[in-house]
Amino acid sequence: CPFPQAIVWDEYLTGPFGLIAQYSLLKEHEVEKMFTLKPGRLPQADVKNIIFFVRPKLELMDIITDNVLREDRGRSPQRDFHILFVPRRSLLCEQWLKEQGVLGSFIHREQYSLDLIPFDGDLLSMESESAFKECYLESDQTSLYHAAKGLMTLQALYGTIPQIFGKGECARHVANMMIRMKREFPGSQNSIFPVFDTLLLLDRNVDLLTPLATQLTYEGLIDEIYGIQNTYVKLPPEKFAPKKQGEGGKDLPTEPKKLQLNSAEELYAEIRDKNFNAVGSVLSKKAKIISAAFEERHHAKTVGEIKQFVSQLPHMQAARSSLANHTSIAELIKDITTSEDFFDNLTVEQEFMSGIDTDKVNNYIEDCIAQKHPLIKILRLVCLQSVCNSGLKQKVLDHYKREILQTYGYEHILTLNNLEKAGLLKPQTSGRNNYPTIRKTLRLWMDDVNEQNPNDISYVYSGYAPLSVRLAQLLARPGWRSIEEVLKMLPGPHFEERQQLPTGLQKKRQHGENRVTLVFFLGGVTYAEIAALRFLSQMEDGGTEYVIATTKLINGTSWIKSLMEKLEPAPF
Repeated sequence: CPFPQAIVWDEYLTGPFGLIAQYSLLKEHEVEKMFTLKPGRLPQADVKNIIFFVRPKLELMDIITDNVLREDRGRSPQRDFHILFVPRRSLLCEQWLKEQGVLGSFIHREQYSLDLIPFDGDLLSMESESAFKECYLESDQTSLYHAAKGLMTLQALYGTIPQIFGKGECARHVANMMIRMKREFPGSQNSIFPVFDTLLLLDRNVDLLTPLATQLTYEGLIDEIYGIQNTYVKLPPEKFAPKKQGEGGKDLPTEPKKLQLNSAEELYAEIRDKNFNAVGSVLSKKAKIISAAFEERHHAKTVGEIKQFVSQLPHMQAARSSLANHTSIAELIKDITTSEDFFDNLTVEQEFMSGIDTDKVNNYIEDCIAQKHPLIKILRLVCLQSVCNSGLKQKVLDHYKREILQTYGYEHILTLNNLEKAGLLKPQTSGRNNYPTIRKTLRLWMDDVNEQNPNDISYVYSGYAPLSVRLAQLLARPGWRSIEEVLKMLPGPHFEERQQLPTGLQKKRQHGENRVTLVFFLGGVTYAEIAALRFLSQMEDGGTEYVIATTKLINGTSWIKSLMEKLEPAPF
């Protein structure tokens, strides 16, 4: 619209939208003001149009209703309201607005189909934070519909994907929806040469173990410790204060340092997927190279040489500041990874994953509960033990539950219930533990792991190879037929579908040309899994390149948090 407008943002959407449209771009399109959606009167703004950008959630409709009802109808000129639902319009929300008597105030009610958001060259995410909980606890398949829609859009742009493989209930649903959508829109038969050879759909609950373990790659640890939100991380500022001579740190910054992390930054692209123990040597090598490059200026004699040096200066300065930042981050992380508590926690995780003492109450976990360590840390460990033992013996489970409720409060009984429903913390039903068979067949635990120059994906957890990525690796070579027995032990069906390509579009593979596989994680993926898939892409004889898509980028903490019920403790 050529009229000046204001956007009222559902706060959760600002991060993802920032990755595709900067404020400067919106300004060019007559956006004068941006507000965060909150109850009360809308701020003053000299605009004709007010556009609400929101997810279809009822609690947000209440806030919008409040905004609209408080609008001063007497003012002139009157402001027009519009609402954009992301990613889909919702009948329920519109009905709700109608019952509140404000639906008629919106001139346009539209949807903005934002399904898959590019986070990096090989990474797409829907950033739907509640997808796992909706699918596995509430049997709500909305996010699966959005995933199928996103995949249809992808195929419209990059060609039909000839082969679909999947494992898990949700994977089956998504594949069925894609097949149905293709049938219902015969026009979707496109003549684009396919970029992807294979789509692999994987349910998160096929591999509940991986996100619970502490990620040990550089990017994984940044996410574990500080949390990466939409490629940005906020870090404690004291490490980033410019060191001025003789001032003795009077005015240390108090605002957290916000950095964007993606492969556009050369150094980050090189170290993000390395095991943290291999990062230090890269940083010190880089430091030597950069200081040598700056030394060059003393050898520049002729005008030509000086010009040459000056032209390289911006790139060198960027490299130097990038190095300074990552050296600071690495120091922050090292303070934590060298602590006794980190070591003890990791030792217990690794014992569970390699199958040691998974069937009895663990002393370290008991001590942590007694010292009232953060509840999420306890839940991650107890769930890890449960998953590595195909469920816990009833009396071990009851013991943990009792300890947790007595220490942290009975309101957490609902959270424990959710974890059980999701299959994370459950009694051992079949009476036998399948995990050792799965571990051995899929080689999930590797004793001799090389962190500096890895030869296997298990380096991302210093010994544990993510089950999800092993499945992708084995699908490429030698194929899933070799692991039929183990696939049956994991939850949900496994299947294969072929999509017919129009004649002339079938790929004739050149010798030495890589296959491209899109791996879609339904319910979330961790940075360590992404690192493991990138490692497979870069293997000399691998033959497969991976692109990763997911409903949400997660780590153990954010994942468990999404399953916790926020119940206020009783007021008495």
